[in-house]
Amino acid sequence: MTGPAFSATAWNNGRRHASGAGYGLQLSVADRDRFFRTDWRSVTLRLVTDSGFIDVEVNCSKESFWNGTCRELIARDIGRWFFDLGLAPWPNERPPLFELSPIKPAVFRVEPLESRLEPVPQLD
Repeated sequence: MTGPAFSATAWNNGRRHASGAGYGLQLSVADRDRFFRTDWRSVTLRLVTDSGFIDVEVNCSKESFWNGTCRELIARDIGRWFFDLGLAPWPNERPPLFELSPIKPAVFRVEPLESRLEPVPQLD
């Protein structure tokens, strides 16, 4: 299932926990429908780091992921990764963008898009 890359936007539930809780990646409806399957219980996101990668398993079987009310892949480890990269928290209306590349069924490589690699100023 290797294929073309697609983009996702960093997402937060508004609470900005330093633990990484409440952070994730928001997908477009078109990309969700094209790259994800309703019979998958979870997907693995391979988050690219300076020393390799971190594999994070994320639930995608929740009804809200498929009915349009919650198109986010959410996990504490995603939020920690954002913080480790210096990309969270971000200023309002300026979430970082990421590229997702299918590796095999239900596994995606995730890395920041170059245009958003500069760390954002930390908010008080």
